[in-house]
Amino acid sequence: MGRDVTAVTVNGEDRRRYREKVRRCLDVLARMLGESQFEFERPHIGLEIELNLVDALGDPLMRNADVLKAIADPAWATELGQFNLEINIPPRELGGQGTGELETEVRARVEHADERAEEVGGRLIMIGILPTLRVGDIGEEAISGNARYKMLNDQIVAARGEEMRIAIDGPEPLHVHTETILPEAACTSVQFHLQVSPDEFGAYWNAAQAIAGPQVALAANSPFLFGHRLHQETRITLFEQSTDTRPEELKSQGVRPRVWFGERWITSVFDLFEENTRYFPALLPLCEDEDPVEVLDAGGIPELGELSLHNGTVYRWNRPIYAVVKGRPHLRVENRVLPAGPTAADVVANGAFYYGLVRSLAEEERPVWTRMSFAAAEDNLHRAARGGMDSVLYWPGMGEVPASELVLERLLPLAHRGLDLWGVDPARRDRLLGIIERRAVTGQTGAAWQTKTVEAFERAGTARHPALRAMTRLYAEHMRANEPVHTWPVPK
Repeated sequence: MGRDVTAVTVNGEDRRRYREKVRRCLDVLARMLGESQFEFERPHIGLEIELNLVDALGDPLMRNADVLKAIADPAWATELGQFNLEINIPPRELGGQGTGELETEVRARVEHADERAEEVGGRLIMIGILPTLRVGDIGEEAISGNARYKMLNDQIVAARGEEMRIAIDGPEPLHVHTETILPEAACTSVQFHLQVSPDEFGAYWNAAQAIAGPQVALAANSPFLFGHRLHQETRITLFEQSTDTRPEELKSQGVRPRVWFGERWITSVFDLFEENTRYFPALLPLCEDEDPVEVLDAGGIPELGELSLHNGTVYRWNRPIYAVVKGRPHLRVENRVLPAGPTAADVVANGAFYYGLVRSLAEEERPVWTRMSFAAAEDNLHRAARGGMDSVLYWPGMGEVPASELVLERLLPLAHRGLDLWGVDPARRDRLLGIIERRAVTGQTGAAWQTKTVEAFERAGTARHPALRAMTRLYAEHMRANEPVHTWPVPK
């Protein structure tokens, strides 16, 4: 949903025209899939990382427009909250030389932006939820200046018809109400993109869904929200609740949520775009001038702008992406389950685990999704979000097992095999998957380190918010050193 929009007033005719245009785009997509027009000979990967801005104390800094101006790099953009920024790392071939340089590039770009942020009194931090964020930080005045964010907020709030209720259990349960979608801005994530062929899309999407739970268990990095200790990856349930357009009555009727795991394994990317059209009303009903039928009939490649914009307002944990690059259409799986951070090394290791694992699972003779219910995969995601590496997950042939056992005994060997199939250099493969292995062995994720560190500060007599500030500043120091999180010491 990254496109810019201008401030407009939406009426019923706009919604009708938009619905018709989305359906027209869907028909064109079906034709394009049938005619095999997609580029997929050299699969590429891409990476987006959302970050937070903090001040010298470690509290949120509401100056992303000033920092963006100081960075002066088109790879960087604002996000929903004024304390958020996002970087888009240029795509590269998977398995090519560029893959090996990914960690170096992420670190260099973040360090450069961090230096520019420091010039305006801020620093950047990669973390799932900024621990020092308080309820007073999420008023409407904290929404970024781009008109699309204000419009999105207004449309979601109007669709719901009442204030948002955030209710999260855990060691220190949280119950708050808000009149904006700003709690969504607390959720800062990393998104891994993988270009796939139309014929293989269903297999890769299914594989990504099947491993969402283990991914989150390994990478949990969001244990605190508004001063409360909650889930290991609180970002999952927070995002589900903060973007929910349904009042309680529609939930009871079974209306599907905008943040959606899905409800079935698929056979084609078309299944997902068709579900979007069937189940979800428009949030941003803005029509382009392009007639996709005319463009395709004339031998061109349509942008399918309305289909893509609508898809960007359905927040699947694994989202289908249609895009036109250098005149050729392609399809991507966008993996959205993971939090940002803690370091560039951890982020790229998480990516290596994901890319290797989905390759192996997508090519198995007896795919995992034929041996595992869709509900079990969804249950794994929420179990992992609650417990992190302490969670117990289901896997075919193993039953209910600790997350660490599943990763070490079953998934890591598959990830090794998959990276070999992608042609990743063995030395880089071993270093990155070695980070995953040690994190699984030690159990020290970003969430575990945050929790233990705050506990250490509190045992020494520090109150909760000062302890969160101190932990956040220490976290930022470790992040810049780029030593993987499983090596971070906990204060005595």
